[in-house]
Amino acid sequence: MLYFCIPTYNEAPTVGLLLWRLRKVFQEQPREYEVLVYDDGSTDATTATLEPYQRVMPLTILGGRHVGYAGAVDALCREASRRTRYPRRDAVILMQADFTDQPEHLPELVKRFDGGADIVIAERPADSPTVPQQVRTLRKVAPWVLKPFLSVPGVRDPFGSLRLMRVSVIRDLIKERGDESLLVGDGWIANVDFLLRSAPHARRTETVELEPRYDVRARESRVRAWSDAMSLFRFARSARGRSVRVTRA
Repeated sequence: MLYFCIPTYNEAPTVGLLLWRLRKVFQEQPREYEVLVYDDGSTDATTATLEPYQRVMPLTILGGRHVGYAGAVDALCREASRRTRYPRRDAVILMQADFTDQPEHLPELVKRFDGGADIVIAERPADSPTVPQQVRTLRKVAPWVLKPFLSVPGVRDPFGSLRLMRVSVIRDLIKERGDESLLVGDGWIANVDFLLRSAPHARRTETVELEPRYDVRARESRVRAWSDAMSLFRFARSARGRSVRVTRA
């Protein structure tokens, strides 16, 4: 079973198209799947957009109150862990609702999972004409901000949201964290923190280069390069010395 976990906040213009494309891709794949969407207190038509899809695909809508990105991902991962019957055979795939993460890329993540990887991280190409300027600036600055304090050898881009994780890895992390959140922070900080916490529970982690599509989403980027860089710096300094070594096949 594949659990597609999608945190959503005010993504009415894109989340329906994302689900439609996801359904189309996996009509051609011999895999069972469920879609878990956390509506993080959206104030637009996100909820109304999601509801019709419950009638045509295995979709569950969670949430309804605003808990932030980390809280939404935590709730989604715990729900997937609760539902699974075969944690070693099942996987969670985290993706964004703004359509930057392309459903057509998902079979490549699943291929790596079927080959034995416990975590598969989608790394964005070094440069792309569709990347907004704020994101481009933060991508240049962020590695230098983290480098003096944190180390993730083997992962060039630990900031992206698109990643696959074996459910057994998430279960081990839940046992370790107890009632505490599986990740902290927001946006890129939360993605790095989640990787640092989950990777020690994985026997094998792989990366694959997949290009997001910033040019097809309907809103401006929520990245604010310099304020986000300062937040990353404060996070990295507080997490000084944390290191994860990626083990490949």
